[in-house]
Amino acid sequence: MAIPATTISAYAPCTFRHELKHQVNHAEARVLSARLALLFGRDAHAGPDGTYRITSLYFDTPYDEALRQKIEGIDRREKFRLRYYGGAPSFVKLEKKIKQGGLCSKRSARLTLSEARRIIEGDTAFLIESDDPLKVELYSKMRGKLLAPRIATVYDREAYTYAPGNCRITIDRNLRRATPEHFLDAAFSLPVNDGIVVVEVKYDAFLPDIVRMAVQIPNRRHAAYSKYAVCRKFG
Repeated sequence: MAIPATTISAYAPCTFRHELKHQVNHAEARVLSARLALLFGRDAHAGPDGTYRITSLYFDTPYDEALRQKIEGIDRREKFRLRYYGGAPSFVKLEKKIKQGGLCSKRSARLTLSEARRIIEGDTAFLIESDDPLKVELYSKMRGKLLAPRIATVYDREAYTYAPGNCRITIDRNLRRATPEHFLDAAFSLPVNDGIVVVEVKYDAFLPDIVRMAVQIPNRRHAAYSKYAVCRKFG
């Protein structure tokens, strides 16, 4: 089947945001969590304990292009993933994450659970019939670059927001991994146990001083961390 001339030009312009990551231990994360709770509002989607679960299924080529680009620090790179929140999703998001020069942007499209299952099973013909350019792009790259589901990541997120600068601070714990066929049933996930808690700070044009000071941990600097790359070490 011919692929229509849907290209990146069919998209609206990207909106890029700053993204800083810090790796801390569990004790440091507890201190940081208590501090953030006093200063900022919690994410509205959090459960009673202030967290929610995120499950993502990452795609890569047979030559691990996305993984290699991350490890080699390529300036401009992209990753495709399916993602849902909580334990019993009613829908799944298709996302394309773009990183360029330390900035990040994300495009997304909604999928039904049935559509997500079809993609995982390699039944992608329906994507070409979509009027959403992201779905067509995924089809194109699954056909042209043999992009395919590789591994699922599962973790618990604690999130805070601050309106000035459109800031979002997240603390991600308990990283687990799962095979693609278990993406929609993360009860089959296995712990990674790398002992790392990931703190992310995302903001638009400026980072307010109150946020900058709140996330400071002695002797810790921002550093790259990829949940996908870490989980790929185990499968």
